[in-house]
Amino acid sequence: TGPVLKVILAVLGSMAAQGPLITWVAVHRRHHVSSDEDGDPHSPRPSGDGPLAWLRGLWHAHVGWMFLYQIPLTDLLRHAPDLVRDRTLYRIHRAYFVWPLLGLAIPAAVGGLSAGSVSGAVSGLIWGGFVRIFLVHHSTWIVNSVCHAIGSRPFEGVGASTNNAWLALPTWGASWHNNHHAYPRAACNSVRWWQVDLFGYLIHALGQLGLARNVRRRPAGHRSRI
Repeated sequence: TGPVLKVILAVLGSMAAQGPLITWVAVHRRHHVSSDEDGDPHSPRPSGDGPLAWLRGLWHAHVGWMFLYQIPLTDLLRHAPDLVRDRTLYRIHRAYFVWPLLGLAIPAAVGGLSAGSVSGAVSGLIWGGFVRIFLVHHSTWIVNSVCHAIGSRPFEGVGASTNNAWLALPTWGASWHNNHHAYPRAACNSVRWWQVDLFGYLIHALGQLGLARNVRRRPAGHRSRI
């Protein structure tokens, strides 16, 4: 994208409170390098022995990994050197804690001004701030956990990633996760017309409007087993 839209998207993404920009990208890329193998930060492989091993693995992939996994600077340089070299994105990365606070302050201000009361500000803070962050967190985490344990696998040889149609809308298309692992560079995760991918549609719309360049598509002729 152009410099202005790049900043807007980076800041809005950081408002999700899922960690500094470049750290998020580095973790995601490392996940692809070692998907469901040693080195994958959030693989839901069974942990330990016994009947609860599978549930412990799901918990680790969903949220537990964040309490155990630390990404050093060397990993940023290894997995996201292009973003480290981008001075604008690196500044946004370094100023990370400003953006989640802004993501709480803006809905509180909007709620307060629209209602003309403190209770309106509190309501805006709760629903536009904390509830939003809670829902976005779990829509991301469920892709790490459920979409590597339960669902269909039309593409083989891409780890344990799965597709889940029932999660397509709440995850904005990220639940077509087996497709994403098969074609990680494609802007759209869907490979069938009925697979709804709202994020993919947004990226392609930006491309059609001339606001995004080099939008990558799935290679022509590649088909899944279903």
